[in-house]
Amino acid sequence: MNEDLRATNWRARRSFQAGEFPLERLLAAKREAVAVVLPAREVAATIGAIAERVAELQASGLIDEALVIDSASADGTVQIATAAGMRVVQENDIASECGPTQGKGDAMWRALGVVRSDIVAYLDADTENFHSGFVLGLLGPLICEPEIKFVKGCFERPFRDRLGSVSHPGEGGRVTEVMARPLLNMHEPLLAGFAQPLAGEFAARRWLLESLPFPVGYGIEIAVLIDALRLCGLDALAECHLGSRQNRHQPLRALGEMAYAVLVAVENRLPERTGRGHGVAGRYVRPWDDAAVGAIAVQERPPIRERDADSQPQLSAPVP
Repeated sequence: MNEDLRATNWRARRSFQAGEFPLERLLAAKREAVAVVLPAREVAATIGAIAERVAELQASGLIDEALVIDSASADGTVQIATAAGMRVVQENDIASECGPTQGKGDAMWRALGVVRSDIVAYLDADTENFHSGFVLGLLGPLICEPEIKFVKGCFERPFRDRLGSVSHPGEGGRVTEVMARPLLNMHEPLLAGFAQPLAGEFAARRWLLESLPFPVGYGIEIAVLIDALRLCGLDALAECHLGSRQNRHQPLRALGEMAYAVLVAVENRLPERTGRGHGVAGRYVRPWDDAAVGAIAVQERPPIRERDADSQPQLSAPVP
């Protein structure tokens, strides 16, 4: 069977809608402990509603652990999340022997040392109009289909202009369309059917997450997706449509740096690395800023299981 046909068949069997997983169905099917983790940085405008919905699901018995892993927010994020009933920890207080946290992926990796549940779901903390279906849809395939090991969320992604007055359907997710999707079509065509490979909403069985390396920065989502495919196979992966997601948009120049981190993460997973990034991975020239050279976090944390076995903090380079 060619790869295009395999991807088509996968979508027919492993593509879900959040509405398929009402709370009552999940509570009846649940057999494992569930944790929800929200990496957060200066998200006071959105964290309250998200934390309230997560706390409600925790009170229902669906969620066993709910954690906000905060990046020294100074805008009230911690106070709002705490008031809503969430546990909040500072990312630099976890695995401190590894040094300061270097990015979102690093925070997500460290969170695995705090939560103990069998299923771990990650949610972005800057989503507007958040509803419980985001969580139910993400957890549903894992709870109801034991053979599924990894679930990626996908959304309608409108783009809102700077004035906040005009929403353009389908125009969000710019790094996905100009970087991630072309890379997957070229190098990992079995994953080309995923609508939003860079979505921050994904869930997996704990043993799988502990078996994977974590890029410390923006490469985390695509790296985990590729590595899960290689470890478990396509049929163990699923996607669930969670509705419409509106979040804050980055400036175009910031998107270039995000795209660079995605590129490094994918190239680091090629069977034969090109070596073009040797010695310069993480180095990013900004011509608009007098050609200043910036540093982008592209290193990777080792799989938790390997690190625990070695009992030594490690940070691997992305290119040999």
